[in-house]
Amino acid sequence: MDVRLGDILEMKKAHPCGKDNSRRFTVLRVGMDFRLHCCGCGHEFMIPRKKAEKNIRRIIRNDDE
Repeated sequence: MDVRLGDILEMKKAHPCGKDNSRRFTVLRVGMDFRLHCCGCGHEFMIPRKKAEKNIRRIIRNDDE
């Protein structure tokens, strides 16, 4: 799966914060783990790549390149 820095991931499950955009996460770091930033509450966390890729519903690209 081609996930890049700055992409917004729409996941199957929402973040427990319950805000409006709690299903969307911005990618801050890519590697064996992803560092994600919740678009709802701003919480940052690390998640294993395998678990993240399993739960991705859609990738929203920022095509600034």
